[in-house]
Amino acid sequence: MTRFQYLRRMIFDGRGRPPAPAARPDPSTWADDAVTGSCLGHSTVLANFFGAWLLTDPVFSLRVGPGIPPFVLGPKRYLQPALRPRDFPAPDAIVISHAHFDHFDTWSLLRFRWKTPIVTPRNTAGLLQRRGFRNVHELHWGESMELSVSGRPLRFTAVEVAHWGARTLRDHHRGYNGYVIERDGRSLCFAGDTAYTTAFAQLAERPRPLDLMIMPIGAYNPWIRAHCDPEQAAAMARMAGARCFVPVHHQTFRLSSEPMDEPAARIRAAFATEPERLLAVNVGETFRVPLR
Repeated sequence: MTRFQYLRRMIFDGRGRPPAPAARPDPSTWADDAVTGSCLGHSTVLANFFGAWLLTDPVFSLRVGPGIPPFVLGPKRYLQPALRPRDFPAPDAIVISHAHFDHFDTWSLLRFRWKTPIVTPRNTAGLLQRRGFRNVHELHWGESMELSVSGRPLRFTAVEVAHWGARTLRDHHRGYNGYVIERDGRSLCFAGDTAYTTAFAQLAERPRPLDLMIMPIGAYNPWIRAHCDPEQAAAMARMAGARCFVPVHHQTFRLSSEPMDEPAARIRAAFATEPERLLAVNVGETFRVPLR
């Protein structure tokens, strides 16, 4: 796909209202003694992490890109969000991986309370504070911070990924993160956006293995230097020593040339010899991490 073809598709995509995902999660059934969640679309994951409600890269808009709805220049959703913010509890924390429009959607963020804790990469706090958010925490690789949720700590550590963080042509100083999130002796990693990198091998050195890796699997053709393909995603999860895997960043926006259903098929094949590790491939499906 050339850049001209990509821009033309963004501007002139005239499809009507996107369909709802085949599955719809029910957060009211998610217990506080487990890691349960669902990908609501693209990289937006809602999870009940032992009683702490997490939301990653919230994007609920019909299109993502610069502009003011409904006049937004950017790709249109292929699927509606599996849930809207009104359908689930207020998050105890929002995690943002980087400032690209398909991960940092201002109009979606404004649907949450100004005092919601937001964990975000370095040099991105100003984007949130100018919109009224007052509980913003910047992290760079290797840095950590804690919140108290229901009297117990919820710990965030920024980890290295292979991507970039610019939102415009002039702000390449902005950071980009993955995150390890820990609570009650359990841990998960939200990788945000990443190309293939051996940086995830460092996570295998932790005293306890990761319970869950949430990793992108789409938008790799021809952008393989910025987005891993499904086989690379599976390899990095194994490299990190993660017990289980949830794929994101597919089925929602057409950002590249591969068929929309290809990433899901390839990630299933990548875990064909150990299917029990692959959880909730499709948008809207519910995952529950088995307890050890």
